Amino acid sequence: MRILILAGGVGGSKFTLGVRAAAGHDDHITVVANTGDDLWLSGVRLQPDVDSIVYALAGVNDTHRGWGRAGDTERVNEELQAWGAGWPWFTLGDLDLGTHLARTGWLRDGATPTQVLDRMSRRWPLGVHLLPMTDSEVDTIVTVRDQDGERPMHFQEWWTRWRAALEPVRFENPGMAEARPAPGVAEAIANADVVLLAPSNPVVSIGPILAVPGIRDALTATRAAVVGVSPVIGGRVVRGMADVCLAAIGVESNASAIAAHYGARASGGALDAWLLGEEDEALAPEVEAAGIRAVVAPLWMRDEATSAALASAALGAGRR
Repeated sequence: MRILILAGGVGGSKFTLGVRAAAGHDDHITVVANTGDDLWLSGVRLQPDVDSIVYALAGVNDTHRGWGRAGDTERVNEELQAWGAGWPWFTLGDLDLGTHLARTGWLRDGATPTQVLDRMSRRWPLGVHLLPMTDSEVDTIVTVRDQDGERPMHFQEWWTRWRAALEPVRFENPGMAEARPAPGVAEAIANADVVLLAPSNPVVSIGPILAVPGIRDALTATRAAVVGVSPVIGGRVVRGMADVCLAAIGVESNASAIAAHYGARASGGALDAWLLGEEDEALAPEVEAAGIRAVVAPLWMRDEATSAALASAALGAGRR
């Protein structure tokens, strides 16, 4: 079976680990990673969601902090701050910085982000084929509102420095209209047997992937079932500040509202089926009313076993 996952962030990383554990020996997994939260910082190119997925699959991620490399140190970051360089509230670990330097060097030498990710994938046996959503730079910009009015800032500043405390007015990805799916993305969607939308932030992780011109068309045309997993359980976001992002675009933080936000593929949306938690079983009729098949399952990913069980439920929904 050919499995395709659209993913970003920690939720996407955990879910991808679960799919890898649940997949059979003959299954082929392709992951399309969000690059909307990429940024340039201190002269190097950072890809937070890409790196989270790579590190998790390689087994070298810091599971306590939820980002970066396990056992990392911060001597270079301290030196950068002593020089007044970078962002004092955005930590670059030494091992993590090695990744960014390698990536930036390859980009400066003329490699595309797709080629860079291919090189990164060779270091460890990841068990999946990784692709960026696009080779274009489409960093997410958040326009916030405070006592001084509206002003734009990079998503990472809003997310990491301000912890989403500043009221977001809108999220934009400059350059998105000219972007195209990275080589192999549209083909992977077309040839998939099942497409899975990971329980990642619908606005700033899955949203940018679906916004790349051509990806929604590929989802509409594929013969595969498209199955999404709710990132909200019992009305609470599992991780991060997705509720703030959802409120900014007028979507309630509950499983049925997010399903309706993605929409039914039969009506021009993205989904055929939607997994919602046992805590949200009462919302299943609302999901069905939106033209999306509702599947109730345990959604908490506490370890590899529970992540694999969730992945099995999603794959089962796709087979049906």
